[in-house]
Amino acid sequence: MRHRKAGKKLGRLTAHRLALFRNQLVSLFEHERIETTEAKAKALRPLADKVISLAKRESLHARRLVLGLVPNRTVVKKIFDSVAPRYADRRGGYTRLFRVGRRVGDGDPVGLIELIDRPESDKADKKGKKEQAQKGKPEAKEKGKKRKAVAAAG
Repeated sequence: MRHRKAGKKLGRLTAHRLALFRNQLVSLFEHERIETTEAKAKALRPLADKVISLAKRESLHARRLVLGLVPNRTVVKKIFDSVAPRYADRRGGYTRLFRVGRRVGDGDPVGLIELIDRPESDKADKKGKKEQAQKGKPEAKEKGKKRKAVAAAG
């Protein structure tokens, strides 16, 4: 029986599991969303919430504790400078978990874990701007008219 045993082992030794969580925390805070198995995402969620709660303190001790969990100084700087202030008024629940589907290789359920209230990605903004620029160009409109004329004629 697993009474009073918190957390899942995920089929790994303790050191391997902790290294996995540290790597996933770095990726989560660097990209603000990652895709992984549901079990890993569910196990990662409390750690991510703890890191943000520590970062909201904005003390040297909190920064050192976060560095123990997230071994990347640039990511820790990002957490303290941009992520933690975003959640200053929020008491918890900083992450969201979506079920995406099943993995192709072994059919394991895949989940998407992301930070709540994350800003839109730069790639999406650039793509949207590029599409708007294409709409405004007269050449793009002419090409569309030519294609329609050829399709109607043929």
